[in-house]
Formats: sequence, C-alpha cells, structure tokens
Amino acid sequence: MEYSVRNCQVSDLSQLVILCQKHAEYEKANFSPEGKEEKLKGALFGTNPKLYCLVVAAKETIIGYVSYTFDYSTWDAANFMYMDCLFLEEEARSFGIGEILIDKLKQIGIEKNCINIQWQTPQFNERAIKFYNRIGAKGKDKVRFTLDL
Repeated sequence: MEYSVRNCQVSDLSQLVILCQKHAEYEKANFSPEGKEEKLKGALFGTNPKLYCLVVAAKETIIGYVSYTFDYSTWDAANFMYMDCLFLEEEARSFGIGEILIDKLKQIGIEKNCINIQWQTPQFNERAIKFYNRIGAKGKDKVRFTLDL
C-alpha cells in the first residue's frame, strides 16, 4: 500500500471529521459532526494550537490519523504526550502503519522533552490492545469518568 504520513493541513479537515465519526462508531461512542470542522481548525491551526495531528494519506484520500496533545504530570513533575486518537480505515490496517505513527509520536515526544506517551482504548478493542502490548506499551486498569458541564 502506498501512503504518506504528514502533518494535518486545513484542506484535510473535512476528511478528518469523517474519520473522527468512523472512529467514534468503531468505539461505540456518540459523535455529531456539526461544527467540528471549524472547531478543529481553531484547535489545530490557531495562534496557540491545543491539538496536533498527523494524517495518513493515500493519494488524495486521508485513510488514518493520530492526534495528540501535551500535558504535565503532577506525579512525575514532567511533560508527557497524550495520544487522543489513533484510527486507520479497515483497509489500511495490518501494514505496519500504526507502528510508524507511534514511532513518529515517540520522535516528537523526545524532541518536546516528554517522559512518556499516554493513551486509552476501550476494553473491547482487543485488536488495539494486542497491538499496544506488541509494541511494548503497558496497560493500567482504570475507569475513565466524564462529567458533563
């Protein structure tokens, strides 16, 4: 499969929103695309970006993405990278692209003096858990809570 990995561009946003919706469906989560393109544009391309994103492009089509932020750990008293989303279209899986995306995040995290990359995935996403274990990640059993405001 021929593809490239690059930083997300403004012209990718409409396709990114579609992938976000597919990702949410895959994780059995609610998602509304309404207003997301404009909000993501501000978060990714504003004066002080809140979010960063790499996309996997096959010709003119975006077939995957990984988004991340930077945060600070109280316990470690250090910066860490938080991988918010990692998603590949079904036809893009099993080609090693996920591992390439993780390697790119590792490089970025090292450049930004992060001590680690953290993320989460639903317990039912066994394929992702096997992948994360295979690349040497360590899982922790925790319950994630969301409090609507």
